[in-house]
Amino acid sequence: MSTYLITGANRGIGFEMSRILVERGDTVIAACRSASPQLLGLDVEVLENIDVSQPESVEAMANYLDGRPIDVLINNAGILSRESISDLDLSRIQKQFEVNTMGPLLVSKALLPNLGDGSKLIIITSRMGSIEDNTSGGMYGYRVSKAGVNMVGKSLAEDLRDQEIAVRLLHPGMVATEMTGGNGIPPEEAASSLVARIDELTINTTGEFLHANGDHLPW
Repeated sequence: MSTYLITGANRGIGFEMSRILVERGDTVIAACRSASPQLLGLDVEVLENIDVSQPESVEAMANYLDGRPIDVLINNAGILSRESISDLDLSRIQKQFEVNTMGPLLVSKALLPNLGDGSKLIIITSRMGSIEDNTSGGMYGYRVSKAGVNMVGKSLAEDLRDQEIAVRLLHPGMVATEMTGGNGIPPEEAASSLVARIDELTINTTGEFLHANGDHLPW
């Protein structure tokens, strides 16, 4: 049995990963801004009022955990808005950067004392952060924030290699959540594939950028 901490665990993929892990006997610490009724119905430890974009909120979470061992840290919290070249709302772009890029970096740094040899650090990212894969343009804030967090993850993989902490960046696919307007595959299907990719991660494969189905994605 392992201990997982999942940010953005109140709904969508975060909730479904929490459910899958609890059902198989793992311990889940579910961090979120506000718990959903479905999350409160799971046998998880809920940490509310956690905003990954706010350093003081992340610090409060780290202080509460007080060095408690975490086997797998899953940086899942994220937001999306749809900017075009004719609609560059800089406040929305900045907020996506704060949540999607800086959030995982702040959380990973704050909880590093909780991770040990053999721990895993996961970032739920998107293939929309792939420069090579961008053939449609647009979505400036989301694309830039996810390209940024891909670099964060790659740097973490190199920085933490000697500590035997493995890092993986995972794209869940197009998932039918509130973020996507209900378009895509069921969240439980995506979550199951993500958990499989997390289970198979070792220090020998640290730093990879993968689709939930196991395919390697271009940077």
